[in-house]
Amino acid sequence: MQEHQLVLILDFGGQYNQLIARRVREHNVYCEVKSYKTPLAEIKAMNPIGIIFTGGPGSVYEADSPKCDSGVFELGVPVLGICYGCQLMAAVLGGEVTPAVNDSAREYGKTATVYDTGCLLFKGLPTEGVSWMSHGDYMAKLPDGFKLAAHSAACPNVAIADASRGFYGVQFHPEVNHTENGSAMLRNFLYEICHAEGDWTMEDFKKRSIAAIREKVGDGQVLLALSGGVDSSVAAALLAEAVGQQLTCVFVDHGLLRKNEGDEVEAAFARWDINFVRVDAGARFLGKLSGVSDPETKRKIIGEEFIRVFEEESHKIGRVDYLVQGTIYPDVIESGLGDAAVIKSHHNVGGLPEYVDFKEIIEPLRQLFKDEVRQLGRELELPEYIVMRQPFPGPGLAIRIIGDITEPKLAILREADFIFRDEIANAGLDSAMNQYFAVLTNMRSVGVMGDGRTYDYTLALRSVTTTDFMTADWARIPYDVLDRVSVRIVNEVPHINRVVYDITSKPPATIEWE
Repeated sequence: MQEHQLVLILDFGGQYNQLIARRVREHNVYCEVKSYKTPLAEIKAMNPIGIIFTGGPGSVYEADSPKCDSGVFELGVPVLGICYGCQLMAAVLGGEVTPAVNDSAREYGKTATVYDTGCLLFKGLPTEGVSWMSHGDYMAKLPDGFKLAAHSAACPNVAIADASRGFYGVQFHPEVNHTENGSAMLRNFLYEICHAEGDWTMEDFKKRSIAAIREKVGDGQVLLALSGGVDSSVAAALLAEAVGQQLTCVFVDHGLLRKNEGDEVEAAFARWDINFVRVDAGARFLGKLSGVSDPETKRKIIGEEFIRVFEEESHKIGRVDYLVQGTIYPDVIESGLGDAAVIKSHHNVGGLPEYVDFKEIIEPLRQLFKDEVRQLGRELELPEYIVMRQPFPGPGLAIRIIGDITEPKLAILREADFIFRDEIANAGLDSAMNQYFAVLTNMRSVGVMGDGRTYDYTLALRSVTTTDFMTADWARIPYDVLDRVSVRIVNEVPHINRVVYDITSKPPATIEWE
């Protein structure tokens, strides 16, 4: 029996779709993202209090464009269509959508917009603001019963509404930060239109997750892949509360960790009442990675080797039924969710081998974004230094070394990365950045050191600010801080004679280089 209200998000393949889920959950309303192909019977069985259609790259008048079951509009449930979702609603309910007749009718980026605050969607908001547009199609005719609720200089139907049936559509993206008061618009849909009660919180998620884990595991034995990062640490704490001594945490030191990290992880978990096993597998991983330069191949090798190590440790422990991983939503999305393109496979998602010697893999954080994982960590009373630990990818420094991986390269990168992180902390900037690290490139260049010619590596520094790790902007580190970092690295770390700073946002880049 469902214990909380649910908003259903139907995914039509747009780039911001998972952000919608995050925004809804920020307003303490539980939501699930499902494909637009979800059968009507399944949707009805979920008993949603509201449905949101996401954006998407298609055009509704094309024969192969994604379309959900039109019976959704007969459920008596409020529907909010965003961008493509708005146009789909208009087309299905009897309106007309066509390609924009001229360039001025197409809108992309920040757009001055005027709102009708008599519409519940814009209740209590300013009458004017900036919205983030991304549409090349035009609603030439509105369906019967709909009224205009917002307009811009180029488009008279930026938002439409049929209040009697609870159907609303916007041609912009309220889920992105670029849209002023966009979060408040979504809140209005949830509370003014769907009459949400706000009955979902991280405390509730924790309780439901613990109960679900206990029910699934029963008297089984559980093995958890503990890296010491935020995700696996929160997963460990969650499982510890759920099954206690049935849990064994295996920390695989694959030789690809940051400076001193292995010892720090072991020390951090020494005081906890868990079965902690540290496996020194550095030589094994480096042997498998010898001569490998392709980043996807690196990830696949590391993913498989992780599983094999866990299998071996489970055999030493005795019977182990379940493997737990700290997979989170961005991992799933970037590894290819539904019809989405694979950006890069993650070692704990797309990098898994076909055969795994466990009854089942448990991923309790699979539906959470990074900031939600941190919230859950605080609910579980994890120390703040664990909750706010710098993100570190499962493959470790293997994907921060461009080209083949060797012990000398690892030594170079560990020292350079340590200096970068040390100077950021000394400058008091560590809390102002969401992720920062060094990358050892495979490029060498000529330099001059001690009146002599050098021909050594170029080191790249990377730092970003982000709220969800789905999009990110490069951090504006003060020049004097970058100067100190550069001076220390070239003087203290052998074989680096040039330091550069990456000023590329995500997209088009990813946060990690590989």
